Amino acid sequence: MTEIDPVAFIRAQTRLMPPSAVPEIMLHLADEVTPLWKMTEEALRTANMPPPYWAFAWPGGQGMARYILDNPDIVRGKRVVDFASGSGIGGIAAMKAGAKSVVAVDIDRLALYAIDLNAVQNQVDIVISEGVDLSIPYKKANIIIAGDICYQQGTSTAVTRWLRLCAEAGKTVYLADPGRAYVPQEGMEKCAVYEVPTSRDLEDSDSRTVTVWRMGVVE
Repeated sequence: MTEIDPVAFIRAQTRLMPPSAVPEIMLHLADEVTPLWKMTEEALRTANMPPPYWAFAWPGGQGMARYILDNPDIVRGKRVVDFASGSGIGGIAAMKAGAKSVVAVDIDRLALYAIDLNAVQNQVDIVISEGVDLSIPYKKANIIIAGDICYQQGTSTAVTRWLRLCAEAGKTVYLADPGRAYVPQEGMEKCAVYEVPTSRDLEDSDSRTVTVWRMGVVE
């Protein structure tokens, strides 16, 4: 970030509020989509900022967080990786549910600042990371969680391949998806279904049906 103070930018463009399906968590979220998106597009020319996905509580992330808080035993005492963390909602939920540690991974540097701010607000400690090697399974974790990552074919294919590698290495892998086009079909065990209220600024309906899957090994 060369032209902006990332923390000041996040604070100025968001306000603290609970996501619709996860009132236990407070996040720095944008009230409106268009003003922040426009400002980010202008900043792209000077600070190389990607779109502000971190500023919205996407339904897949909410579904993942809801599942973790409803089923804390799945993460209690475990080391968790929250992949494509965005706002950090999944990792925050894991720490609130008793996880031993959480690493939140996102390629957007501004998202990492947002995750850090959100973690502090929710009084949890989260390690942030700019990325992982998708060619090998993640070693220092028991559980991998990912929410709403299947909206683009290339991204979904690459990430699904990595998540399978993690599952084959003995990691427990959870994927929360609100019906995106490229969610994998094979080796998926349905764990829970949630109806998550959404904004029509972001989605094509007032709610999305989010399924939380446990990803298994495909022979």
